[in-house]
Amino acid sequence: MKIIFATGNKGKLREAAEILGDGFTLMSPADMGITEDVEETGETLIENSVIKADYIHARTGLDCFADDTGLEVDALGGAPGVHSARYATEGHDFEANIDKLLAELEKHPGEPRTARFRSVVTLIFKGEYHFFEGTLEGVIAMARRGGNGFGYDPVFIPDEYPDNTVAELDDETKNSISHRGKALRAMADWLREYA
Repeated sequence: MKIIFATGNKGKLREAAEILGDGFTLMSPADMGITEDVEETGETLIENSVIKADYIHARTGLDCFADDTGLEVDALGGAPGVHSARYATEGHDFEANIDKLLAELEKHPGEPRTARFRSVVTLIFKGEYHFFEGTLEGVIAMARRGGNGFGYDPVFIPDEYPDNTVAELDDETKNSISHRGKALRAMADWLREYA
């Protein structure tokens, strides 16, 4: 089954292809000649995922899906949340985002560093909308560790692996527990059953 993942993030594309596995041919917007960024103006993760999926579906008419993911840090009242990708700057500068996150947490000494990644996937299949969600609970590390992954992975310690940041896990382990992995597996299961 051919399906478009509405992202230009190569890390996300690789991760999704590994999770969806055989039976799916994953295409990117660039494969369809779409190279412009979609402005994420939603106030929630689901609104942003719908915006991205709508944009691709309107231009291709093909089945597609999009995700939006946020890091919710309890000591920061759920921030950066929907603004995770643009926490420090308007661009997707995750080095700057991590710097800001660690600096903000320094203002809350003694408070738990509990957090979660939350992903919402919007699938447009045969013109109908379907939604899937996944979360990954953990804590924010004191400093970056590891070189695998992307985004906030170097400072997020998942509950399942309390001695490692996500960036210290291999891809297979990461995909087995990740928020996006949970949402994408739910989507893949739905597609295998109903497509």
